[in-house]
Amino acid sequence: MGFLERDMTDAPTITEYFRGKTIFITGGSGFMGKALIEKLLYSCSDLDRIYILLRSKRGVKSEDRLSKVYESFCFDRLRAEKPNIFMEKVFIVSGDVMEPGLGLSQEDRALLVNRVNIIFHVAASVRFDDSLAFAAGMNLGGTKKLIDFAKEVRDLSALIHVSTSYSNCNRNVIEEKIYPPYADWRDTLQICDELDDHTLQTLTPKYIDSIPNTYAFTKQLAEHVVYEQKGLLPAVIARPSIVISSLKEPMPGWLDNFNGPVGLMIASGKGLLRSLHTDPDLIADYIPVDIAIKTIICMAWMRGTKKLEITDDIPIYNCCAGTLNNITMAEMVEFGRKLVHVMPINDALWSVGGSITTSPTKHYLKVLFLHCLPAILVDTVLWLLGKKPMLLKVQRRIYIANMALRYFITKQWTFINNNIVELRSCIKKEDHGHFYYDMETVDKHMYFRDCCIGGKKYLLREKEEDLPKAKAHYQRMVILDKAVQMFFYGYIFWWTMNTDVVRGWFNTAQDILAYHNDFEYY
Repeated sequence: MGFLERDMTDAPTITEYFRGKTIFITGGSGFMGKALIEKLLYSCSDLDRIYILLRSKRGVKSEDRLSKVYESFCFDRLRAEKPNIFMEKVFIVSGDVMEPGLGLSQEDRALLVNRVNIIFHVAASVRFDDSLAFAAGMNLGGTKKLIDFAKEVRDLSALIHVSTSYSNCNRNVIEEKIYPPYADWRDTLQICDELDDHTLQTLTPKYIDSIPNTYAFTKQLAEHVVYEQKGLLPAVIARPSIVISSLKEPMPGWLDNFNGPVGLMIASGKGLLRSLHTDPDLIADYIPVDIAIKTIICMAWMRGTKKLEITDDIPIYNCCAGTLNNITMAEMVEFGRKLVHVMPINDALWSVGGSITTSPTKHYLKVLFLHCLPAILVDTVLWLLGKKPMLLKVQRRIYIANMALRYFITKQWTFINNNIVELRSCIKKEDHGHFYYDMETVDKHMYFRDCCIGGKKYLLREKEEDLPKAKAHYQRMVILDKAVQMFFYGYIFWWTMNTDVVRGWFNTAQDILAYHNDFEYY
């Protein structure tokens, strides 16, 4: 009998399961990590404590980074309703998933081994352009070190490894099962350790073969590190799709990065993005961060309420919308067009425009004429005024980001998410208020409206009282855009009419007309 078919009548509720538990989280300072910590503290307040692995970064001590994490908008709800719980229940351990033994001191390792009950391994590098050495060290090697640590934990009831739905993106249909590895993960770590950077960089395209980037490649291999522990560790593999702004918790529209559609909408709202190379009918699979977090908490509960047996498999869950709620690229662009008129971004550099194109050639021409040339003109004006040119650099970053995303916004996948659907049916009624999730009832228009509001508030730090000023500025940009277009096309028309060829046509036409009139006269 599988995990999802067993009788849960006598199982504890989710809040009961987490009561008194000690939790260890890697990646706690990231987008999903913050949301996970907040949700656990808010809905499972009786947990014993949470340890998060933080490394010293850019000269900032891990203790100071914990305070920085708590400053996030994500914890506004906790600060208002449970103001002391974060400081009372969240503790740091200094370390790094890329260091031997997770970089833990002997004292911290002994503490965790004896106290931890649940592990959430969220730490990962999600950059698509990382070198193979770094991606393997972080995503693959970090998972191996985490597994080695988990084997020592004395009372471990659940280990949730957060992977990605795109770990097998060279397939069209992705089911909730383990697929053959792209390479041997041990060989990969050895190669990255032994080869110099130049040689490894040269070999990377051939080594990862049909996989578009080192992120997907190393995340898939990391799944096999976990899967080899079936029957040995109470592990679960979670595969979220593109995780974006929150639907409801901790507040609608919260996010802390420019990844995904919100980043595209903001770039478009600023007037910087005028062309997007994708298929308008392509279905984009996005999942709100709070729904993703609810699913992985439910996974921990489902795994943790069953005693580990040697015959146990490792469940895999595709945390994605699948067929539950679809949105096409064309719909998303249309949402953005409508919203920008209602809530424009402050200090937009130009009016919103441009379009989706399926042709790479047309897209590159648009990038040249609608992105690069205007940026060069603006930077020239800035230079003449004695200011630092910056727009071409911004457009370069947008272009690089779009190139990295191109594979994922020009290809269609079918994600099978039966386990996620079945998992929610196991949630007890007592837990529905805090943990039940569904995608079917999400109002896409309202959701992306909240996404844009959240982007303005949490990413751009714009204030609601600035909206009238932003609208007035945007209207000026619209008028300026129309004026420039009229001038440009007017000049093209004037130049065309004054070319020798067109003048010759007119002279010929006049001669023919004069001859015709003379002929009629006679």
